[in-house]
Amino acid sequence: MKISIASGKGGTGKTMVTSSLAAIWGRPVTAVDLDVEEPNLHLFLNPVLRGSREALMEIPEITKDLCTYCRKCSEFCQFKAIAVLNKAILTFPDMCHGCGGCMRVCPEGAISRGHRILGEISWGTAGSAGFVMGRLRVGEAMSPPLIRQVIHQVHEDARFLNSPPDLLFDAPPGVSCPAVNAVMDSDIIVLVTEPTPFGVFDLRLAHKAFSSMDKPMCVVVNRAGLGNDEVYQFCKEENLPILAEIPFDRTIARDYAAGQIISQSSLRMEKVFKDLARLIQEYGASLKEVRHA
Repeated sequence: MKISIASGKGGTGKTMVTSSLAAIWGRPVTAVDLDVEEPNLHLFLNPVLRGSREALMEIPEITKDLCTYCRKCSEFCQFKAIAVLNKAILTFPDMCHGCGGCMRVCPEGAISRGHRILGEISWGTAGSAGFVMGRLRVGEAMSPPLIRQVIHQVHEDARFLNSPPDLLFDAPPGVSCPAVNAVMDSDIIVLVTEPTPFGVFDLRLAHKAFSSMDKPMCVVVNRAGLGNDEVYQFCKEENLPILAEIPFDRTIARDYAAGQIISQSSLRMEKVFKDLARLIQEYGASLKEVRHA
């Protein structure tokens, strides 16, 4: 089962929920940090890293002796990553999306495959859980290709296991391309929100953005008791099940600021997250039964 922990905005508590679930999941699980621009899941899980590799993306390399400056490559590229000016051809690697189309349309075979570094993928273990994370290269703007490579790495590793683990994806905040790429491969999307005007506004955005994927969604309300009941009204209107409420509590804020995993910080929060893990697993099992019916 693949579960994405997502939200409409940053700061709602996605990483707190992901780290807390990973620590008490109760069956084989791998925690995956897909917030590659600002990965911070490792700060709470403290994984022992076993390996890492560079993540690369294909970019065009021009053999100028073969180029006839026909402009077919620049006309094909929708991202303006190639420009042909009279007898000069320029490439802009940071604008390239790595589709390889320019290589296919070049009649002279003057374009070959080059690479640029997107970032780094690391993997290891955090207690009994597996751990994988991506980290975008400083100055790199293209996070979706790295997110897809991190997910591919997780699936490649799982192929060699007798019983593939459940996957907990700590998604990037918001509803832009990185967040959409992060949740595309999931079976269930857990939306973390808070009972504030910003919280309900961004929950609406996330629900609208992810609804088009036809994936089941549920909600965790963080900082419960802080604001009004608009979040609860919206969830009722959209038939979004609320699986857990995490109270607005100074002790929780203090422990989280100190880098503690909240499900291990007190017996009360351990129960909250064990109940949440059980409900997510039961929710996933019920969906599987419906699909097979």
